[in-house]
Amino acid sequence: MGTIVWFIGALVLAGLELAAGEFTFLMLAAGALAATGTSLAGVPEWANVLVFAVVSIGLIVFLRPWLRRKMQKPLALDTSPRALVGRSAEVLEPTDAHNGQVRLDGSIWSARSMDPSVTFGAGDSVTVVRIDGTTAVVWKEP
Repeated sequence: MGTIVWFIGALVLAGLELAAGEFTFLMLAAGALAATGTSLAGVPEWANVLVFAVVSIGLIVFLRPWLRRKMQKPLALDTSPRALVGRSAEVLEPTDAHNGQVRLDGSIWSARSMDPSVTFGAGDSVTVVRIDGTTAVVWKEP
């Protein structure tokens, strides 16, 4: 009977976590699940309560702060020109070692070929090798 009570308690606490969202009820649910396991082993009820308390406190003290830091860490969005390196671009005007234009990430960039002896025609697909100021240095992958 005690096993079912601990298991239902774990489910209720996990359900409450969905409403709260701060990992406290989840840690308590894990403690109740651990007590469910010890109850299945046939230990006395005071030992189940002790397991619940130790596991719950241990998770709240050690795991919860780490989870909160991990979840609240903002994702870095790189909006600098170097984020465009490696992207594909479409050649709009013939591009040689000195000038040209490409459509890169929805905008038009001045461009030049990485190899001075190679010229890319309009409509070619190229890859950005690096960004020099406002000029995209491009190369066509084989």
